[in-house]
Amino acid sequence: MTYDVPFRHQQALDPSSLTTIAATFHALGKGIEDCRNAGVDPEHDPAIVLLVRHFARIMAFRADDESLRALCRHRVGELERFPALLSLALHGVNNDRAAKERFHADGRTAMRGLAKALGTPEGSYRVTSFHGDPAISGAVVLSSCDLEVSLSVGPLHEGNEVQYFAKRGPAARDRLRFASMREFVKTARFAARIRRELQLGATRQSHALAAAAQAPAIPETVAA
Repeated sequence: MTYDVPFRHQQALDPSSLTTIAATFHALGKGIEDCRNAGVDPEHDPAIVLLVRHFARIMAFRADDESLRALCRHRVGELERFPALLSLALHGVNNDRAAKERFHADGRTAMRGLAKALGTPEGSYRVTSFHGDPAISGAVVLSSCDLEVSLSVGPLHEGNEVQYFAKRGPAARDRLRFASMREFVKTARFAARIRRELQLGATRQSHALAAAAQAPAIPETVAA
């Protein structure tokens, strides 16, 4: 039995309520379903054609094709580096043991990459996993003499998956700082942000000067 309804035709005649991609896409999907029920070819249905043209008008105000392609390529690069971390930032671990194990494995790898980008010498920092309750992600923590960076996922951390603070130096008494997972996976840029905000250059310079002042003096050699 086939049957048709007027709704898609009414939307096509007055699409003023379809102002977003999601709304227009939904209208198109429902219209094509109605065509199937009516035994009508959607390729030649006037309402579907009008809705597609309306969709095109909505898209006309978006960025140009080359800019959108560049953003897609950038996104692919992010997902190839740490796809699970970006996904887990949205969904958390939800009592999923495999998801939690993946979070900690990828989190430790990312933290070691961050330590390297910060110029922290091997052996002068620790990357530790704190697993906590099965229902939560726990945390992956990078800790050195200068700073601590903690990574967690889940609803309580949405948009603030990263917490970091200075342990010494000019910024040691500052507030706890936050960053999103999307910022965290851009390792070089995030490392530069940490160095700037926590004033790590000044901290390491003052520490080097203090160490030099405490070092024993080297006796001057007098030529015979």
